Formats: sequence, structure tokens, C-alpha cells
Amino acid sequence: MSGPRPHVLLSVAVSLDGYIDDASPDRLLLSNAADFDRVDALRAESDAVLIGAETLRRDNPRLLVNSADRRVQRVAAGKPEYPLRVIVTAAGDLDPGLKFWQSGGERIVYTTDSGAGRIGDRLSGLAEVVSLGAAVYFADLLDDLGKRGIERLMVEGGGSIHTAFLAAGLADELWMAVAPIVVGDPAAPRFLQTTLLGAADFPGGATHRMRLADVARIGDIALLRYLPKESDV
Repeated sequence: MSGPRPHVLLSVAVSLDGYIDDASPDRLLLSNAADFDRVDALRAESDAVLIGAETLRRDNPRLLVNSADRRVQRVAAGKPEYPLRVIVTAAGDLDPGLKFWQSGGERIVYTTDSGAGRIGDRLSGLAEVVSLGAAVYFADLLDDLGKRGIERLMVEGGGSIHTAFLAAGLADELWMAVAPIVVGDPAAPRFLQTTLLGAADFPGGATHRMRLADVARIGDIALLRYLPKESDV
């Protein structure tokens, strides 16, 4: 029996001009130590954490809950030590040598029929590979996670993934940490990849106003919490 779709929380750190990184080969650290700890707490509260293949290739993250105390609390609550870690890739271009595959708990890869063919058995023993058909349909992805008992999904990026969830009207919360940095490089990745989308491609278009639910200060970081499906007007 299938369960309801999970609650979807988008988490992102951006510069003042809307970039999530710069164009250098090294990752730009937009958050401070306290904000990184906040993100770790959000991971610990989630049943699954999702990123796209481009973020996996660019950042080579482990995507773990770093706090030992939080991992103990998860186990005490009857949960796995780590949330399920989810990768989305249409093309199936994944390197099994990345550190993501070498530690932590269960992993699942959502891809297309062609992507699954490209992956083949390279991730055997490392992750479950699930094809969503001819294209990656995020509604179907959420349906499958619901069937697996995932109630809370944290989406950490990158830009194309955030864009897809927002454009499809599938995001329930958006947590945005705004750093006092200006990147100013058109070659750098932005929070939303709207080059192929217009305002009309997002639910409600440019007239839709998300509801601002919370504002907080974490050192020099401004933390904004929006509810994309709700409006103040």
C-alpha cells in the first residue's frame, strides 16, 4: 500500500545576488559554522536527503549527519543512524569512486531508462537504482519515496533540482540562508536555473507570493523560511 508523498523541504545557501557557488573549482562556503550545524540538525530530522548528480560531482559530499549525539537520538527513536541518501541523475553519469558511496547508510539513485542502462552494475552493492521511465518525473519520485515510508524529504540542491521541485509545485518549505557575499559572476551557478523557464512555468507565475514564515539571524547569515504553496495576499 502506498503512503502519502513526503513533506518536501528545500534547503539552500545563497549569496546576496542569488548564487549558490562561484565559478572556481573549489566550493564557495557561503554558510558559517553555526549555520552548517543548523543544516546538520535538519538532516537529522529528515527521513531522506536528496541532491542532484551535478552537486555530487562538483562538491563530492558525504551527506551525513555529522553530530554523534543526533545520530544516537535517531537510533533511540527507532530510525536508521543516517537518513536515506538520494541522488537524481537523468544521464546516469555517476562515479562510484566518490566518497559519497563509501560511508553512511542506505542510498538510492533515481534515473531514467537510458541512465539506468549507463549505470549498469557499477553501483552494485552501493545503491539501489530506480528508473522513472523516459524522464525524471519528480512527482513519481515522491510517490516512490512515500511507498518506502519516507515522510520528510530534505532537498539540498543543486539549482536544477530546486528549480524542478518549485516549478512542479512540489516544495512545501524553502529554507534560504543568505550570506553577505556578492559573487557577480554569470558563469557561476545560481539558486534557480530559469534560462529554460519563464514566470508562467512556476505555479501562479510572477504574481504568486510565497508566505514568509520565519526570519532569523545566525551570525552574519540571514535565515528566511518560506512556504511556497501559501501566499500572504
